[in-house]
Amino acid sequence: MRRFDYKWRNILYDCNSKFSEPLMIPINKPQIDENERQEILKVLDEGILTSASNCGGKRVQDFEVLLADFLHVKHAIAVNSGTAALNASILAAGIKETDEILIPSFTFVATANSVACTGAKPVFVDIEKDTYTMNPVDLEKKITKRTRAIIPVHLYGHPAKMDEILEIARKHSLIVIEDACQSLGSLYNGKQTGTIGQMGCFSMYASKVLTSGEGGAITTNSDEYAEILRMIRNHGMVHGYDTRIIGFNMRLPEISAAIAKTQMKKIRSMLEKRTANAKKLGELLSERIDRKYLVLPLDDERVKYNWYLYTVALINNRDRVKKFLNDNGIGATVYYDPPVHETPYYSKFHNGTLEVTEWASKSVLSLPVHPSITENDIELIASKVVEAIKSYL
Repeated sequence: MRRFDYKWRNILYDCNSKFSEPLMIPINKPQIDENERQEILKVLDEGILTSASNCGGKRVQDFEVLLADFLHVKHAIAVNSGTAALNASILAAGIKETDEILIPSFTFVATANSVACTGAKPVFVDIEKDTYTMNPVDLEKKITKRTRAIIPVHLYGHPAKMDEILEIARKHSLIVIEDACQSLGSLYNGKQTGTIGQMGCFSMYASKVLTSGEGGAITTNSDEYAEILRMIRNHGMVHGYDTRIIGFNMRLPEISAAIAKTQMKKIRSMLEKRTANAKKLGELLSERIDRKYLVLPLDDERVKYNWYLYTVALINNRDRVKKFLNDNGIGATVYYDPPVHETPYYSKFHNGTLEVTEWASKSVLSLPVHPSITENDIELIASKVVEAIKSYL
């Protein structure tokens, strides 16, 4: 078996093949250093790896306080994945099998899975071309007497148009659960994404802005929702084995919480570096390529991006440009093709087309801007994007 060097954190792994060679510039890279390693060793030395307490372990609680303070929200409830955060939020909202939840199709499938596993029906809404997020006009058209909730997704770190979405939700008495799994640190009208609806869901997967390896969190300003969410993540229990509602093991282990807690101490510097990298890359691309061939991220005064991904749209030859960049050591990646409504399982939930969603799935390309990127890397990315586009004109 091939020897694996754990110092390489950008190795790609395909379960059906051997380890592949690391890309020179991966699409994302965890920002892990000696501080995280020392915190993990402390947990191992103490020997308390998790807690069945309703409140979670010591480091879980510490992390929750840090996250709530950063987001300016009353409650943060740590769970073991972004998917678990979505699952728990939908359950806490009291969604039933006969209900419908409005979601974009242009998202990672976990958004839809979290709806479908409750027995509710995901109803797919088209997106806007400038933000790749939920189109409020199409959203309102899809509301029926069975609609109970809306899950806007802040894709790539781009905040959805929450003013319009909240107005529609109020008009129709709907619950809003934000899928902020990619948008930790993004702002909408000065407010942190994930704190605008009734509940917000975050992911701490290895590729995210802040990571615990695997992990997630739910935020809310509601004491009632917070109490229910803490029960759901812990088998429905509060004290001992007193199961009061249906729940699951969604607890975040102490090792993961130790990593997340340490990451919170450098979240602002990591976001600043992403912003600087995205700004520089945008400037270089704007200077070197005609915008009729390449659509750059929207500059909107209402929002501030966390730059989880720098996503462009190509007018032609997206897949050829991606291959060219990958062949040149740049981890350009497509998120998401196919969109959820075109996958084998979810196609049964949807009839018709989602015009902008289907355009985006064949046009978008995400580029690396994570904190490990250097100025030379940015220059290389920009020059290779321009070279690829011009070679296929």
